[in-house]
Amino acid sequence: MADRLYPLGPPIGRRHLQFLPGGRMRLSISHETTYHYEDQVRASIQYLRLTPHDSERQHVLSWQLDLPRPVRAQVDPFGNILHVLTLDEPHDAIIIGARGQVDIDELREAEHESQSPFPFLRCTRLTEPDEALRGFADQHCHQRRDRTALIDLMHALNQAMVYTPGATEVDTCAAQAFAGRAGVCQDHTHAFLACARSLGIPARYVSGYLYSEDSTHLASHAWAEAWLDDAWYSFDVTNQLARPERHLKLAVGLDYLDACPVRGMRRGGGHEQMHAKVFVAPTPVISVQQQ
Repeated sequence: MADRLYPLGPPIGRRHLQFLPGGRMRLSISHETTYHYEDQVRASIQYLRLTPHDSERQHVLSWQLDLPRPVRAQVDPFGNILHVLTLDEPHDAIIIGARGQVDIDELREAEHESQSPFPFLRCTRLTEPDEALRGFADQHCHQRRDRTALIDLMHALNQAMVYTPGATEVDTCAAQAFAGRAGVCQDHTHAFLACARSLGIPARYVSGYLYSEDSTHLASHAWAEAWLDDAWYSFDVTNQLARPERHLKLAVGLDYLDACPVRGMRRGGGHEQMHAKVFVAPTPVISVQQQ
């Protein structure tokens, strides 16, 4: 199985963002991923979590996938929209595209859901805390189990783990990345999940997109959500953001493996080359006022 995470953009800048009236921001997204193989692939399966859904803070205006063949949408156990692309004829390349427009409510700090949060107390191989992570969580949160405590934890992890592309692999677990004191947003998120769950707080992995005025060409992003006061609150360790004003959510899960945009298996093909192009930008909106 080839588990894939797209190259991750650097921490965003701090410029002021211009939003639509009422705290809304309309984002246009274009995401194309191309896989080239040195030999013929006999068959492949791609699990695609590339389609956002409506929630309290985002409204999908339009969205479509551009795939080699039609694929029917389904819903996975975490409520994500899942497409399973199966190619059973020989091929030496795959192009996967996603594009659309989504309105974001940047003023909404939390989201409510009917699904139970308690499955997100379960640790996985990628999020199992070791003694170092448990001690780190206790050191910065003490007996507190509120949002302020997790914001402190978010900042502390950002300082403890330097954003360093290439420092980790896709299968690096939270304890390994924390011990190395370096990683990317996937590692920051796994470390946060490990700490939060060690404190008895349900927390989940989120994959999606992040817009910054500094660069419209950003890659897929990852951050965490924690269940506090009967709602999900966001914590972006990489960018030290506790409000998801610039984030568009694609999928959630226990860890990266549950929520990554593309995860696949194949027979044959030899060496693989992957190239991803992600474009995220605000879209001007013309407002018509009634006379």
